[in-house]
Amino acid sequence: MKRLAVLVSGRGTNLMALDRAMRDGSMPASLALVGADREAPALRWAEAQGITTFFADARRLGMPAWEQELLAALEDAAVDAVVLAGFLRILSPSFVERFAGRIVNVHPSLLPAFPGLDGIGQAMRYGAKVTGVTVHFVDQGLDAGPIILQEALPVLGGETRAELETRVHAIEHRLLPEALRLLVLGRLELEGRIVHIAEG
Repeated sequence: MKRLAVLVSGRGTNLMALDRAMRDGSMPASLALVGADREAPALRWAEAQGITTFFADARRLGMPAWEQELLAALEDAAVDAVVLAGFLRILSPSFVERFAGRIVNVHPSLLPAFPGLDGIGQAMRYGAKVTGVTVHFVDQGLDAGPIILQEALPVLGGETRAELETRVHAIEHRLLPEALRLLVLGRLELEGRIVHIAEG
């Protein structure tokens, strides 16, 4: 069974969705480690579940030292793949290269539109009529890696940011576990930057 590490910075709703998928048997993987760069509700939730956690303050340490500590924790946990679930730091090229093809991010827009922070707010401010969710492999660009899965949804006239965020999160909570399921089953094949999904 594949062992996953999930990196978080906030509430951890995507982490919880992954945990549910593992517990109900739809994803043949285990949560080996939950790591955070700051104090976060997601970290406290993981601790309450008895999941091994890693925490170091990236602002105090600086990212190079933080990554070195994280790498040691990942090695100790014998992690097979890394998931960025609401993780708000940019990882170094050397870290990304070490996990090439095994590090996945979820982003709240239809990439390549609205990369970076606050994809939902960016879409609303731009007046986009359609937005959505992207799950992609992480490369050395900002939200620029090969796309695994995407799902669109309309931006409704008159809805608040909080209402749109709720609908986006509902898609994230389905799409991220499905992408990780395909990864751990070995059904994702990368050709250049195109991700093919093999029959299973």
